[in-house]
Amino acid sequence: MESTNDRPQHTREFKTRRALNWLTLGFTYAAMYMGRYNLSFANKALSDKYGWDKTQVGAIITAALTIYGISALFNGPIADRIGGRKAMLIGVTGAVIFNIAFGLGAYIGVLGTGGLLIGYFATVWALNMYFQSYSALALIKVNSGWFHVRERGVFSAIFGSMIQSGRALIFVVGGIAVAFLPWEWVFFIPAAIMTLMGIMTFFFVRDTPGGAGLQDFNTADASSGDTEKVDMKYLMKKVFTNPVTLTIAVAEFCTGFVRHGFEQWFPRYMQEAQHLSLDSPVFQKGALAVVLAGIFGAFAAGTISDWVFNSRRPPVAFIGYGIQIICLAVVWLAPGTDWIIVAFVANSFAISMVHSMLSGTASMDFGGQKAAASATGLFDGMQYIGGAAVGMGMGWMLESFGWGTWGPSMIGFSVIGALLMLKLWNVVPKSVKVVH
Repeated sequence: MESTNDRPQHTREFKTRRALNWLTLGFTYAAMYMGRYNLSFANKALSDKYGWDKTQVGAIITAALTIYGISALFNGPIADRIGGRKAMLIGVTGAVIFNIAFGLGAYIGVLGTGGLLIGYFATVWALNMYFQSYSALALIKVNSGWFHVRERGVFSAIFGSMIQSGRALIFVVGGIAVAFLPWEWVFFIPAAIMTLMGIMTFFFVRDTPGGAGLQDFNTADASSGDTEKVDMKYLMKKVFTNPVTLTIAVAEFCTGFVRHGFEQWFPRYMQEAQHLSLDSPVFQKGALAVVLAGIFGAFAAGTISDWVFNSRRPPVAFIGYGIQIICLAVVWLAPGTDWIIVAFVANSFAISMVHSMLSGTASMDFGGQKAAASATGLFDGMQYIGGAAVGMGMGWMLESFGWGTWGPSMIGFSVIGALLMLKLWNVVPKSVKVVH
């Protein structure tokens, strides 16, 4: 067993090459975020242009999130076999193609404005999300070979902040593009940025230190010391039948409902319930604060996990779920715009805490270097399956009962997530010793 102070001593050459690897990979994933969350900024524009209600727009969201969730489960083992670099390149290529295809839907007049056009958008966005599902798997798979388990909390915080930069950019670009350009540019702009980052990934990212001409090392995670062949039998034992990973997967289902219930409908809520345009100073400042809170949430989670809870992830996720419950209660009571914005900012902080700990870090810890992508696929897949319900289901609910139902509809899922994290409070990978 290793002590909590055992952290690897890397050479300057290793640190420099690793920085190039993770900076490139992190910003590529951030660009993928732009090509994933841009739909929320076209949500109301689609209704305004084509006369669709929230349930119809929600059908596009549900189709996409469902496909992402199912795809992640199957693509995880693929990424474990082919490597993270190839998986990311596959994901970027598909995401670029289908973001462009979604934007081009604005010019397909032959389909009219009814079911055929909705079907086109739902199919194209679902295909985008299929390829998007490779991105998180690829990110975690590559990083599992470059980071020791004692480094992962803090470095996951850094990655979380980089990912949030993509969210920040689409919050700024999306609001401005919808206000001053045709809505389809919300999809063309991210496609161009993803193309650039895909090229950089091809040239600079390598799967392991050995692939970059350096020496591989023991990462001390769940697969350390394993000599078994990485096949479906190994992955089933390590990930898909493990009580710890299955419990985290259920928690991530709850995370997905809250995260996507918030992120997919947040811009439209501000437009309809708070009567703010997306290019208004109040919305722009609030949106920026939401993104910055996400960055700080990732940093807080990683630092607290490694330095306060001895690299345990569940206690930090529990704190995040608790903050979510409070924030959603404020949204439910809706005491005023200022309170709502504060609650949104704090909720973003909390969601980022949970997401960075479970999908971003626990997947590496409990899947190990050999099964990291499969663990990520399980966690991220369940998160998006949970999020699928916020499309048609939440669209119908909002259409039928109004925005007053939005906040309370998500609280129960945060409560369940918190209880599951209490159950896993002291769990760490088998090779790490917990010191109280």
